[in-house]
Amino acid sequence: MEPRASREIEPGVVRKRNIVVPTAAGDAHVALDGRTSPRFLLVLTHGAAGGVEAPDLLVVRRVAVELGGAVARVLQPYRVAGGRAPGSAVKQDAAWVEIVTDLRKRFKGVPLIQGGRSNGARVACRTAPELQPTGIIALAFPLHPPGKPEMTRVAELRSAGTEVVVLNGDRDPFGMPDAADATLVHALPGETHAMKKSAKEIASVVDPWLRRWSDS
Repeated sequence: MEPRASREIEPGVVRKRNIVVPTAAGDAHVALDGRTSPRFLLVLTHGAAGGVEAPDLLVVRRVAVELGGAVARVLQPYRVAGGRAPGSAVKQDAAWVEIVTDLRKRFKGVPLIQGGRSNGARVACRTAPELQPTGIIALAFPLHPPGKPEMTRVAELRSAGTEVVVLNGDRDPFGMPDAADATLVHALPGETHAMKKSAKEIASVVDPWLRRWSDS
C-alpha cells in the first residue's frame, strides 16, 4: 500500500496555536490563526459570558485569515478564571491593553485592527484611543441594557477615534445604534443578539473594511 501523500502547508501560515498572555488581572488565553508574517493583526474577543467560538467571531476570523491576516481570539482573564461578568471596566480595559501590547510585539510593523462581540465590542471601542487601531469591527454592540434605552452606551462608539463598523441584529433587545454613531451601522434582518444565522452577510460586510484597513 502506497503511503498517503502529505498535505502541503503554505509557508508562513499558522493553522492554529494557543498562547498565554499574563496581565495584572490574570492570564488571558489566546488562539492564534493565520500568517506568521501577516498583512495585519486582528484581535477579537467575546461577549460578557461568552467565548471565542461564537459564530460571528469565527466568520470574521475566517475572512481575515483568507485576506492574509493574523487573528488573535482572546479569552479574557475573568473568563479564564471562570467568571461570567467582566467586573470593573477600568480593570478590564487595562488588561486588554496589556494583551494587545503583547500581541503587537509578536507581529511588529503591521496594522492593528480590534474587534469583538457585545461586551467585547465595547472594550475594543473604549481602548481604541490608547491603542490606536486602524479600525474596529463591533459585532452585536449592546447599545443599552434590554428595556433601558435611557442607559445608552453610544459615547463608547463615538469616542473610539477611529473607523468603527457595527453589525447588529435588527431584533436585538440591546438596541441598534443610529447611522451617525459609527462609520457604518449594518442591520442584519431577523437576527437577535446572538447573530447565528447571517454568516454570509457578515463576511460580505467585513471583507472590504478589512482590506481597507490592512493597507493603512
